[in-house]
Amino acid sequence: MRIDIVTTLPEMVTPTLETSILKRATERGLMEFRVVNLRDYTHDKHRTTDDTPYGGGGGMVMKIEPIAAALEDLAGSDTAPKPRVVLTDPRGQRWNQALAREWAQEAHIILLCGHYEGVDDRVRQHLVTDEISIGDFILTGGELPALIIADSLTRLQTGALGDSEAPDKDTFSNDLLEYPHYTRPRDFRGWCVPDILLSGNHALIEKWRRWNQLRATQERRPDLFAKLELSAKDKVLLESEEPKAPVES
Repeated sequence: MRIDIVTTLPEMVTPTLETSILKRATERGLMEFRVVNLRDYTHDKHRTTDDTPYGGGGGMVMKIEPIAAALEDLAGSDTAPKPRVVLTDPRGQRWNQALAREWAQEAHIILLCGHYEGVDDRVRQHLVTDEISIGDFILTGGELPALIIADSLTRLQTGALGDSEAPDKDTFSNDLLEYPHYTRPRDFRGWCVPDILLSGNHALIEKWRRWNQLRATQERRPDLFAKLELSAKDKVLLESEEPKAPVES
């Protein structure tokens, strides 16, 4: 998969792409990242990418000319498959794991980082295929949302993670929050790992994990829980007490 990130702040984006799973996925040939400086597509001596808005008002608006030039250059020839062109924008569709799974099958995605008061609306109307928001809060620009999208898509590429089943176990992969995790030491300041995880009873451990997933989702994310289609087994489990390790006699 190839992801192009179009930004006026390449120095904010590049270090993250050269770290951790993103870096390893690139080295393995699973991902290709291109960080594109929007200023390279300007034609004035000040490399201007924004201007004052028509109609007055505060703030600046990103200009359409350099954006159009960058997107057309990155899209390639008319005979090449058309990439998905995404504007990070608070008015966009909310990013989630279902979208990530769908988009992970794409060959080429261009992420356009919004800034200032936004972009000239003709970009949204004519040049992009999608608009994405990562949540209802205000950020300096679209670089962090673009990196979040890139990271979540990378994790879904086969071979990007050490555990091939990891994407299916992660939180939100099946609209369930993840179960609690523990590691050594067994006892830290009197805070102990649940005995059930040390029981060696794998069927019981899986039951405990499922119970915790269901309960956590129900209590913390009722919006996700409402979408679940619970099996009869899950319904019985949810109504039961938390599974415990067998008591040694």
